[in-house]
Amino acid sequence: MDAAYPRPLLQRPDWTSLNGPWRFCLDDDKRFQRPSDVTEWTHQIVVPYPPESKASGVGDRGFHKAVWYERDFHAVPDGKRLILRFGAVDYIAKVWVNDRLVATHEGGHTPFWADITNVLNPSGEQRITVMAEDDPHELTKPRGKQDWQLEPHSIWYPRTTGIWQTVWIERVARTYIDKIRWTPQVEGFSIEFAARILGDHVNEDLSVEIVLRQGKRLLARDRYQVIQGEVDRAIVLSDPGIDDYRNELLWSPERPTLIDAEIRLMRGDEVLDEFKSYTALRSVHILRDRFMLNGRPYTLRLVLDQGYWPDTLLAAPNDDALKKDVELAKAMGFNGVRKHQKIEDPRYLYWADKLGLMVWEEMPSAYRFTRTAIKRTVREWTEVLDRDYSHPCVIVWVPFNESWGVPELTAVREQRHAVEALYHLTKTLDVTRPVIGNDGWESSATDIIGIHDYDANIEHLRQRYGTESAPQQLFDRRRPGGRVLTLDGYPHRGQPIMLTEFGGIAYVKKPEPGVKQTWGYTRAKTDAEFSQMYKELMEVVIHTPLFSGFCYTQFADTFQEANGLLCADRTPKIPIEEIAKVTKQNRTYIPGGV
Repeated sequence: MDAAYPRPLLQRPDWTSLNGPWRFCLDDDKRFQRPSDVTEWTHQIVVPYPPESKASGVGDRGFHKAVWYERDFHAVPDGKRLILRFGAVDYIAKVWVNDRLVATHEGGHTPFWADITNVLNPSGEQRITVMAEDDPHELTKPRGKQDWQLEPHSIWYPRTTGIWQTVWIERVARTYIDKIRWTPQVEGFSIEFAARILGDHVNEDLSVEIVLRQGKRLLARDRYQVIQGEVDRAIVLSDPGIDDYRNELLWSPERPTLIDAEIRLMRGDEVLDEFKSYTALRSVHILRDRFMLNGRPYTLRLVLDQGYWPDTLLAAPNDDALKKDVELAKAMGFNGVRKHQKIEDPRYLYWADKLGLMVWEEMPSAYRFTRTAIKRTVREWTEVLDRDYSHPCVIVWVPFNESWGVPELTAVREQRHAVEALYHLTKTLDVTRPVIGNDGWESSATDIIGIHDYDANIEHLRQRYGTESAPQQLFDRRRPGGRVLTLDGYPHRGQPIMLTEFGGIAYVKKPEPGVKQTWGYTRAKTDAEFSQMYKELMEVVIHTPLFSGFCYTQFADTFQEANGLLCADRTPKIPIEEIAKVTKQNRTYIPGGV
């Protein structure tokens, strides 16, 4: 995987990627407890590709409870701190450097780190060992679309075990800024900035200098005192007042204006730490039955994206592949994606920020309802919110999908409490974005009512959601997917209603090697038939006044699911301009003239 800095919101210059060849072995019986127990490294693996993938060089899709990695690297102690970082390791990771345990982490989709300064060998020759435990049959951990059967079946796909995002080391000062957080406030034309400082001199007289620019235009140069290891201040920008001038600074898919930031940790005039970041002025909220972007009604045109590649699985082939996926979604006329059952690599979010693509972020599901499953989901979900809070492209949080992991929502109050608790926890940790407690059906706590309906009969869709169907009738009598849309007692408050899954037209343009049988929710046999079916479905959905947005299934073929607009290798099944023309068509009528 190419060397693009893995944490784009906190870009340090002095870093080294540890991607590439590592020693590797399987530990199916979990015989090994520490690095010295490993008797033989039987494989070489290419990190960060999971061992189930072809690109890893291992390509073993069997059941493996634990795997081990090891590699040597060179780092001479120089008085600074050396931080070891992992983008994601599925599911429980233990990390040793020079045979000393430096980190333990649980959660397969979120980053973790260790300060390894005090365990380095003076010679500069270092060794890192990683054990990843990922029981393939365990259904109480958030696992998303990773199958628990040996072969992918239905809507589940090959597993991703162990390291699947970048591993790197970076040098920082003895006292440094560990974490930052941006919160735009469009109404006040300001940006809130928060930072956490770690290290030897946190209690000394420190300050943080922030320089904000849009292109060559200086927006702010401020300096704030560090108090108890933290900074939390609002940076007020000069408000031009007139919409035309304000819009030049606002972020949207049509004009993804980013504000570049230079940040320095100072002790008097001495620079202790410095790095680059970025932010944007962008607001999202709900007003009655409309989604609002920067204070204006905005129709969401999303495509469901599962974030898999044939040869690398959940891991992206490289940074260019992530950028290409953002470009393709925009080229097909969509202004956003629903990242389905995956917490995507931060580099994808960087390109979505930079190129202008909105992202719904959805927690990968566990598939049993137990105390352990809920504790694991809560812990990892809060880490997700912390990691991606500052990305302007992220516009909606979704902790549950289709009642997965809470299958008896209509009958078991504990399960309803779990969904409502995650909804309110998310709203507590981020007051700036809408939250969908459970997308698809059985809503009891949500800012947007999401409906999943794969009926391919366009007349059924017109009758179900057309102008003659009142929303109350929809809630009380209609059963898309055979499920109630809202639970008893849920107040229907005129919220936005969106068709957040539909379509799923299977069309096998390029058979995938190793895939024996494909499926979709309906099927086309020729380019012309596929094009016509997509056009007819989209015309009904786009011109239905009830919907304030939609999400089409799906972006690309994913193993046995052949229902993408693109083949698995990202080749369009029909001309991309033809797809875009249908996707971007203007709706003929919206209530209230919006």
